[in-house]
Amino acid sequence: MASSFTRLMSGRNTAVLLASLGAGTMATGFLMSENNSVGAEMKKKLYPPSSDFPDLRKHNNCMAAALTPAVYAKLRDKLTPNSWTLDQCIQTGVDNPGHPFIKTVGCVAGDEESYEVFADLFDPVIKDRHNGYDPRTMIHPTDLDSSKITNAVFDDKYVLSSRVRTGRSIRGLSLPPACSRAERREVERVVVNALAGLKGDLAGKYYSLGDMTEKEQQQLIDDHFLFDKPVSPLLTCAFMARDWPDARGIWHNNEKTFLIWVNEEDHTRVISMEKGGNMKRVFERFCRGLTQVEHLIQERGWEFMWNKRLGYILTCPSNLGTGLRAGVHVRLPKLSKDSRFSKILDNLRLQKRGTGGVDTAATGDTFDISNNDRLGKSEVELVQVLVDGINYLIECEKRLEKGQDIKVPAPIAQFRK
Repeated sequence: MASSFTRLMSGRNTAVLLASLGAGTMATGFLMSENNSVGAEMKKKLYPPSSDFPDLRKHNNCMAAALTPAVYAKLRDKLTPNSWTLDQCIQTGVDNPGHPFIKTVGCVAGDEESYEVFADLFDPVIKDRHNGYDPRTMIHPTDLDSSKITNAVFDDKYVLSSRVRTGRSIRGLSLPPACSRAERREVERVVVNALAGLKGDLAGKYYSLGDMTEKEQQQLIDDHFLFDKPVSPLLTCAFMARDWPDARGIWHNNEKTFLIWVNEEDHTRVISMEKGGNMKRVFERFCRGLTQVEHLIQERGWEFMWNKRLGYILTCPSNLGTGLRAGVHVRLPKLSKDSRFSKILDNLRLQKRGTGGVDTAATGDTFDISNNDRLGKSEVELVQVLVDGINYLIECEKRLEKGQDIKVPAPIAQFRK
C-alpha cells in the first residue's frame, strides 16, 4: 500500500507543495517525472479547460462547429470505461482543419460508450452530418430484406461496377482508434473464427496482411479488394495506423464478390461487389452474407454494437445507422458537363467521388456515385434511393445524347414522415 507521503506527492498540487518546501525547479521536475502516478490526466487538471481549448478559428468540420468552450469544459476531464478522452476524440479534427472535397466530421469514437459519455459533442455533430437527425428523439430503422428492391439492374453501357458496403463493430472491444494490440487481435480471432462457418457461394478464406506475400497483397490492392496502410491524415491523426499491419487482413469468398476487411477503420468492413450493373444481385448477396455473419458471431457468444437511436455503432459518426454506402461507377459524359448536374445529385440525395475513393477528385466522365445518407433510413430505403437516382441519371444521359432537354427533379425527403 502506498505511504501517506506517496499519496501526497501524487496529488495535483505537488508542484506547489514542493515549492513551498523550498525545492528548486530541477528537484521539483525530477520528483514529478519520477512519480509514475502523476500521469498526463493529472497534469492536465493543473490547468483550467480554457487553457486547453484548441484553436479552431480556421477549421471547417462538424466538430469545430459543435465544440464550444463550455462543452469542452464540461467534457474535457471525463473518461469512458476504456479511458478514452474527449481530446482523443477530436484530435483528427484539430489536426485537419478542412478537406478539399468534402466537409469532414472531425472526431471519432474510441468505444461504444464514447457516444454517450461525450454526447454533448457527438449529438450536434450527428445532427449536422446527418442533416437534422436528432439522436435523442428519433429511432433508426433497420431492414435487410433485399426482395423489396425494384428496377435495380442497370444498363452495362453506363454502369461499370456495383458495390454495397457497411461496417460492424464487436461489442465489448474498443474501436480501432483506441484498441490495444490484444483487443485488435481478439477482433481478428472472433471474426475469422465466425467466417469459417460460411458455406456455399459465401465460403472463402482469410488472408492476414502480415502473412501475405508482397505480390499477393499488391494484386488485391490493384483489384480494389484490399485496403492499404492508411496514409490520409484524417485516419492517421485518428490513430488508425498503429502497429500496422498487426491483426489486419481480408476475408473473401472464392469468387471475390463478398469481402470482409478486418481492423481497418472499423472492426469489420463488409463489402458485396461485382462488375456490371446488377445491383439487385449485389444487394441480395450483401444482405444474405451480412445476416449469416451476424448469426455466426452470435453463436460464438459475441454481438455487434447497436442501439435503436444510432443503429449500428461505428468509429466515425458519419457511418452511424446503416453504415451503408451503395455505389456504382457510372459513365455520364454529357450529363457531367451540364451545369445542373450537381443540383440533380443534391436533390436525389446522392454524392459523387472520383473512382479512386474519398480522397480523389472526379476526373473524366466516369464517377463513383453513391447514397449520401446513412442514418434515419433503412438499408432497403437507401439502396432504393441509389437505384432510383442512378436510373434517373442514365435517363438524363440518354436524353442529352438525343439532344433533348432534362429537368432537375424535386428534392426527395431524407426521413420518413
